[in-house]
Amino acid sequence: MPGSSQFEWWRGAIIYQIYPRSFQDSNGDGVGDLPGILQRLDYIADLGVDAIWISPFFASPMADFGYDIADYRAVDPLFGTLDDFDRVLAKAHRLGLKVMIDQVLSHTSDQHAWFKESREDRSNPKADWYVWADPRDDGGPPNNWLSIFGGSAWQWEPRRGQYYLHNFLVSQPDLNFHNPQVRQASLDNVRFWLDRGVDGLRLDAINFCFHDAQLRDNPAKPKAERVGRGFSPDNPYAFQKHLYDNTRPENLDFLADLRALLDEYPDIGALGEISAEDSLAAMAEYTRAGRLHMGYSFELLSAERGAGFIRNTVSRLENQLTEGWPCWAISNHDVTRVATRWGNGQPSAALTTQLSAMLCALRGSICLYQGEELGLTEAEIPFESIQDPYGKAFWPNFKGRDGCRTPMPWDDSERGGFSQAKPWLPIPSEHRQRSAARQATEPDSDLNRLRRFLAWRKQQPALIGGEIRFVHSDEPVLAFVREDAEQSMLCAFNLSPEATRFDLTDDIAKRVLSQQAEHGLSTAALHGHACVLPAHGSLFVALAPQHAAVAEQATT
Repeated sequence: MPGSSQFEWWRGAIIYQIYPRSFQDSNGDGVGDLPGILQRLDYIADLGVDAIWISPFFASPMADFGYDIADYRAVDPLFGTLDDFDRVLAKAHRLGLKVMIDQVLSHTSDQHAWFKESREDRSNPKADWYVWADPRDDGGPPNNWLSIFGGSAWQWEPRRGQYYLHNFLVSQPDLNFHNPQVRQASLDNVRFWLDRGVDGLRLDAINFCFHDAQLRDNPAKPKAERVGRGFSPDNPYAFQKHLYDNTRPENLDFLADLRALLDEYPDIGALGEISAEDSLAAMAEYTRAGRLHMGYSFELLSAERGAGFIRNTVSRLENQLTEGWPCWAISNHDVTRVATRWGNGQPSAALTTQLSAMLCALRGSICLYQGEELGLTEAEIPFESIQDPYGKAFWPNFKGRDGCRTPMPWDDSERGGFSQAKPWLPIPSEHRQRSAARQATEPDSDLNRLRRFLAWRKQQPALIGGEIRFVHSDEPVLAFVREDAEQSMLCAFNLSPEATRFDLTDDIAKRVLSQQAEHGLSTAALHGHACVLPAHGSLFVALAPQHAAVAEQATT
C-alpha cells in the first residue's frame, strides 16, 4: 500500500487535484486561496485519497491563471503567502496526505524578471535565456511553428529586432533550455520547494522544455490524423506533426539531471505531463530508470470512449512501459468533465462513481480532479462570463476550459459555500444541487459511494501495486485481472446504461474464490461462468492465484 515499506508512497496512490482558484475562498474576493485549501483538508482526507496536487499558486499576472509564472519562489498575493503554504503542508502531513505542487519549467510569464531583462537587447546577461530568432528575409517568423492557443508561435520584439518563441500564450515566452544557466536556474527553483518539504512535483508540459536548435519547420499532418491529442479540429495546431517544437531528445539529459536532484531527497515522486505525437511512447521513454517516476498523457482525457478504447490505450502503454510507472486521469482542469464527455451529460451515481472506480482499478497512480467525487458535469458558461483566453480565441466552436473550472459547490446556497463574494466563475444551480454538504447526508450519493470504494481499495494490494492483464470481453464490458504475490482479482465494468451479460472464460471461472461486495458500487451476482451486469455495474471477484489454477488443471 502507498506509504508502506514495500512501496514508494506515489506508487498506486490516489492523487486529488486542487485547482486553487476554484476550491475555497477564505477572504471574500471571489477567488479560492491557500487558506481555503487549509480549511478543506479534512474533507479531502476523509475521501480516502493519498495525496493532493495543487495547481500553480505562484506569483503571476494570471494571463493563463497561474501557468504563467512571474516568480517561481513566491506565492501570489491572490492565493496568500509562503506561510500559508507552509500551514497547508504541515496540516496535510498531519492528516497523512502527501503534497505535490505544479512546476512549469518550459516557459515563464513575460512579466518574469528574466524575460524583462532578456528582451531589452542582444547583449544583456539574460540575452540567451529565451528562444530568440531573427526574421526571415521577408520579415516573417523564422519557421512555421504554431501556438497551442492559435496562430504563430513567434512574437516580434522590436527592442531586439527578433522574434521570441511561445508555445502557449504570447505572454508565455519559452525558456532556452539549450543554455546550461537556464537549466541550472530551473533546478535551483525546484530545490527551493523540495527544501520546503513538498513530497512531489507535477511537471507541466515537461516535454516542451527543448526546441530544435536548427529551428526546422514541422511537416504537415494528413487530415485523417488531425483528430485527437485534445485539440479541436478547428485549431490549426492539429495540422502539423510536432517533431521539432517539443519532445526533443535533449530533454532526456535534463530529466536525468532533474532526477539526480530529486534523489537527494527522501521519497519524492515526480509526475510528468506529456503531450506528444506519440504520447504513450514518450511516457515510456520519460519514465525509464533515472528519469521521471511517473508520466501521464491526454489519451483518457479525450472524447473517445468505450471499453475497446480504454483497453487498447492501456495495453499500448503496458507493452512499451518496461521500467516506469503510469499515472492515469479521466478529468483535469483542461478538459470537459468526464460525466459530460463520456456520460452524455446525464450523470447518475452508478455512472460517475463507476468511472472513478474503473480508473482507480487500472495499474498505476491516479489523478482525481476536484468535483469528480460529486459527479459534476461540465458547466455551461455564457460568453460574457468566459475567463479562459483559449475559449475567447476559439469561441463558439470551442468554449475553453472554464466549464470544468467552476468553483466547488460546498453547499446549495447561492454561492455554494465557496465565497462570500461573487465567484470568479458562476456556479451552476445543478452543481449546487450536487453539493458536498447535501451528498454527505445521502448514503448512496456519489460522494459516499466513492468514499466507500476508496476505503475498500486501500485493503486490496493487487489494485495498488499488482500487474494488469486484460481478459476477453465484448463491448460494452471492460474486464481485466489485477494480480500480485498476495492477491488476484477480476475487475469488470459495464460501461453502458443498459444491463449486459458477461461470461467468464474457463480459466478465470476455475479460479473464482469469492465476490467482493464491500466496495459500494452497483454490482452483479456471479453464477458459474455468467453474470448480468446492471447498468454501469461493476464486478470485483477474488481469484485463486494463477499458479494454483495451473496446478489444478495439471492433476485433472
